[in-house]
Amino acid sequence: MGTGSGSGTFDTLELELLHALQLDGRAALSRIAHRLGTSERTLARRYSRLRTLGLRVVGQPVPARLGMTRWLLRLHCAPGSAGSVAHALARRADTSWISLASGGTELYCALTTPTPHERDALLLDKLPRTPGLTGVGAHCLLRFFTGITSTWYAHGIPFGPARGDGEAGEQAGAPAPAPELPELPGPLALDATDRALLAELAEDGRAGLPELAAATGRSPSSVQRRLERLRDQGALGFSVDFAPRHLGYHLMTHLWLRVAPGQVPAVGRVLATHPEIAFAAATTGPHNLVATGIFRGDHDLHHYLDHRVGSLPGIRSVETAPILHEVKRLSRPQPS
Repeated sequence: MGTGSGSGTFDTLELELLHALQLDGRAALSRIAHRLGTSERTLARRYSRLRTLGLRVVGQPVPARLGMTRWLLRLHCAPGSAGSVAHALARRADTSWISLASGGTELYCALTTPTPHERDALLLDKLPRTPGLTGVGAHCLLRFFTGITSTWYAHGIPFGPARGDGEAGEQAGAPAPAPELPELPGPLALDATDRALLAELAEDGRAGLPELAAATGRSPSSVQRRLERLRDQGALGFSVDFAPRHLGYHLMTHLWLRVAPGQVPAVGRVLATHPEIAFAAATTGPHNLVATGIFRGDHDLHHYLDHRVGSLPGIRSVETAPILHEVKRLSRPQPS
């Protein structure tokens, strides 16, 4: 049943299902089954098995489209205090991802602030008074080169040949680029129904129209129109959450890059095409580009830094910070 090194006991069909969900997290199983040349019943069994291993599809708002600002906090903690700081941050609704790195004294936290007031309340008031916190670095994410809700890319998995109508095969191996936001005047306004819909999709991005209709108090057809509006206008994205270790990837690391002025967009776009890179963005601070990479082990990380990153023009320095534990991922706390 295995498909080779790093894929564990997953067969080709299961890997292709993961890939198809990354291309469209809400795609119907019947549609995916047709593309992959299998029955819907067979694919449903595979999907159910992956769900028992932690697979979930998460719907998330795109902050930039809604007038929000995305920050990456780099927090330094006194020995023994990082855990309590991380779990306090994990309880906040405005944090979506928290990881422990660098010997257990450094935390990384993805934060979305809807207003300057809420940003200042956290960065200037609450964090400085947090026991055990010895340093705070707040980096505003300026431009995303990968999708904002990315976790890892299935195009790093060895898929079989294209089957079915060829659509899945044509996109196999392609990274999920950051969507181009439509040219619309100002941020997209949300009403109470939109917010209720987003809250339900954050729990289950594949929730059916009847369930979404019940949660929002609207008809299924109304919910469908709102879904299409949010997606078409770049305000809603979907991510596949599936632990990379299940696929043989046991090392995640943050990469902080100093890139020559004028070269940041070019380097960011190249990084986004690398199967090792799950996230890349231009940022403020002493480093102007930050990325997250996923590797099978330390040998692969060394090879990547030496041969892939080292050969890029404009790279002045690279700092790595291996992730020891993910405390929160895609807005959900992770088991210790």
